Amino acid sequence: MMATVAADRQQSGMPTPDGLIARAKAMIPSLKERAKDCVAQRNVPVETIAEMKEAGFFHVLQPKRYGGYEMHPNVFFEIQKNLAEGCMSTGWVYGVLGCHPFQLALFDDRAQQEVWGDDQKMLVSSTYQPVGKVERTEGGFFLSGTWGFSSGSAHCGWVLLGAFVPPEEEDGPVDMRTFLLPRQDYTIDEDQWHTFGLQGTGSHHIVVDRVFVPEHRTHSAAAAFFGNNPGTEVNDAALYTMPWAQLFVRSVSTSAFGGARAAINAAMEIMKTRVSTNTKKASADDQVLQGAIAAAQAQMLEMELSLKVTFDEIMEVMDRGEMLTIEQRALFVYQSSTVARRLALLVDGMVERLGGRAIYMTSDIIQPWLDLKAARAHVANDPYNRSGDLVGALVGQPPAFAFL
Repeated sequence: MMATVAADRQQSGMPTPDGLIARAKAMIPSLKERAKDCVAQRNVPVETIAEMKEAGFFHVLQPKRYGGYEMHPNVFFEIQKNLAEGCMSTGWVYGVLGCHPFQLALFDDRAQQEVWGDDQKMLVSSTYQPVGKVERTEGGFFLSGTWGFSSGSAHCGWVLLGAFVPPEEEDGPVDMRTFLLPRQDYTIDEDQWHTFGLQGTGSHHIVVDRVFVPEHRTHSAAAAFFGNNPGTEVNDAALYTMPWAQLFVRSVSTSAFGGARAAINAAMEIMKTRVSTNTKKASADDQVLQGAIAAAQAQMLEMELSLKVTFDEIMEVMDRGEMLTIEQRALFVYQSSTVARRLALLVDGMVERLGGRAIYMTSDIIQPWLDLKAARAHVANDPYNRSGDLVGALVGQPPAFAFL
C-alpha cells in the first residue's frame, strides 16, 4: 500500500478525495485482521498509525501551510467510516486525532509552528473534560490535573486539555479554554483504560503537575463560538470559519457508521447458515431478523445522508462568508448526538434474533455491537445534553450550552 501511495503522490502532488477514500477502503481487510490485537493491547497498533500517516489521512483538515490538504469535511468522514468498518476503535481514534489539525489551525500561529514546524505529521490527542486547575501568571497560566479519555494518546507528541480559566476580575465571566501541551509536560497513565467496548482506542488518563502554558497555546471556547479565532489570520480558507463544535461532535459519532456496517455484514453472514438446534428453523427464513437487518441498513443510510447534506450545507454557508444560525447549529449537533444510540439499538435488534451464534466473543457481530454501546457514553453522543438547546433555538431562546 505504501508504495502505491508514494506513486500516487509523485503523479498528482496531492491525493484526490476519491483516492484517499479508496485507500481507506483498501485498509478494511488488514484492520479486521488486527482488530483483536488492537482490543487486546488497548491501543491502535503502531503499524496502523504509520499506514494512516503514510496514506495522508491526518492531513485532510490540516492547513496547506503545514502540508495539509484543507479538504471538505465529508472527505474526512468518509475515510473515518471506512476505517471504522474494519475496526471501530481505529475509526474512533482517526476521527479524534484527525480533527485536531482543524482546531490547531484556529490557535495562534506560534502554537501551530511549535507543533508542526519540525514535523508536519505530528499527532495531537485531547481530552476536553474541564477538570484542570488553572492559575493565572504573567504571560500565561499554570495548569494541573488529571484528565480521562484521551483517545490515541500513546501515538501523540502533544495533547489538548480542557479547563475553566478563572475571571480576571471578581464576578467576571469564566472562560472555558483548551490548553496545548507538549509531551514532556504530561504523563500518560495507561492502567485505567479497561472497558467493555472501544478498548482499542487507548483512551488513557493524562496527568499534569503544575506546568506553565503560555497564552498563545490556549484556545477560547468563546472565540470558537463567535468565530474570533486567532489562527484564521493566517489560515484564511473558508473551511476554518466553520464552527469547531460542528466538526468535533461528528468526529465522535461518525465511527458508529462503520461499526454498524460491520455488524450488518456479520448478521447477514450468520443468517446464511444458522439453523436453530432447538427449533430447527433457519435464520434465513426469519422475517423478524430480515426486518431488523433491513431497518438497520435503511436507517443507517438515512443518517449517513443527513451527515453528508449537513456538511455540504455548512460549507456552502462558509463559502459565502456567512454564519450558521443558532437554529442550524443546535439542530446539527443534536442530530449528531443521536447517531450512536440509534445505531446501537438497530444492532440490538439483529443480535437478539441470532441466538447462541451471536453471543460468543469470536462472533464478528459482538465487537462492533459492544463498540457502539461504548460510544454512547461520550458526552457528545447523549441527545439529552442537546435537546434543550435545540428546543430553545426553535422558540427563540439563547443556547444554554455554547458548544455549538
